[in-house]
Amino acid sequence: MGLSKLDVLYRRLLLTKLFIQGWGRPEDLKRIFEFRKVIGDRERCKDLVPKDYPVYIEKKEDHFDCQIHNGFFISPLEQLVPGILPPEAVKARFQFIIPKKWQKNKPVCIHLAGTGDHFFWRRRTLMARPMIKEAGMASVLLENPYYGYRKPKDQLRSSLKNVSDLFVMGGALILESAVLLHWLEREGYWPLGMTGISMGGYMASLAVTNWPKPIPLIPCLSWSTASSVFTKGVLSKAVNWRELEKQYAINSVYEDEILHLLEYCGADSFKMGQDFVKNSSVGEESRWHGMEVGTKKLTLLNGRHCLDTVPRTRQECAKRKESRSQSPLQRESLSFMKGVMDECTHMANFSLPVDPSMIIVVQAKEDAYVPRTGVLSLQQIWPGCEVRYLDGGHISAYLFKQNRFRQAIYDAFDIFLRKYSNFR
Repeated sequence: MGLSKLDVLYRRLLLTKLFIQGWGRPEDLKRIFEFRKVIGDRERCKDLVPKDYPVYIEKKEDHFDCQIHNGFFISPLEQLVPGILPPEAVKARFQFIIPKKWQKNKPVCIHLAGTGDHFFWRRRTLMARPMIKEAGMASVLLENPYYGYRKPKDQLRSSLKNVSDLFVMGGALILESAVLLHWLEREGYWPLGMTGISMGGYMASLAVTNWPKPIPLIPCLSWSTASSVFTKGVLSKAVNWRELEKQYAINSVYEDEILHLLEYCGADSFKMGQDFVKNSSVGEESRWHGMEVGTKKLTLLNGRHCLDTVPRTRQECAKRKESRSQSPLQRESLSFMKGVMDECTHMANFSLPVDPSMIIVVQAKEDAYVPRTGVLSLQQIWPGCEVRYLDGGHISAYLFKQNRFRQAIYDAFDIFLRKYSNFR
């Protein structure tokens, strides 16, 4: 299956660069990787957010089809890793879209924002209000750190300044989702679920790995790791590689210290890439980033052996040729990016959701933003989850298949009700 031409064209029309200031402060990366070890383990993470964590509603609006409650709370990440969030992002803002009349129970789905989804209008219009009409289901729309009201004053639109910003966003959203789930439980809403599109799907997936109960999860247009998004997908063309390479070359802390904080699949792939770059005797015709072409390798992930397949497609062969034209510094920077991205976003580095049968993944067959080749599949990491494929690419699915996303949400909630009708 090829890549969507619309995805490629759309990305070319956007001129903004990602990570214009580089990797982020090395001390911040160290703190993030140490904290990842905590939030990657549900047993260690489940008590970080108290069940009575304070949430405030500051404004209520009455509309013809719903009520909209505007609320906020202080991000728990500010207390657990002080100063890691920009000041503007400390206050987490959300909207609660409530039907005027419930059809059955009081179901609520939390929606996390995708790339470029600032404020609440887009999710409210395309998902929350149709869900009220179609299923009588309420929605909570959480504002991502670095977006909307929580965007730093010196950040240009959606362009995160540092690679570390993405990891801070993920850590914050894991904890903030727990705040909202506890609050909704206290208020008597049930059943509860989580969803998101594109980056929002990644973040919702990360959040659910830490929730200690069965919960419906519907990640749309996302996959098992963000490393492929920024190293192989069309977004990789928007990354400010020149600044990343310069910082990596000048500051030895990235290789000498941060490398040793990486674990599991990210570190394994990273170290193999380092060996490839440093060992000039390795035949480049038979290897690409340290991996045998056309072979399979077993990687130990969270105590489980998972099969990681290196594809043999024509497209992958072209990428191998491209890698041979890169300088050693370019290859090392690319390998380092894969390592740190896998460390903080690879689902295998987080706990297995309590019941993967509650998960319905919706993916586009020709997605050029979220490559699925060469990485572990979600079915391998979460045995029992369902994956639904849509024709077309990332952009066309987002524009024209929102109804399919909503149907997957309803189906996942139905599965939950069949299995856990007495689970409150």
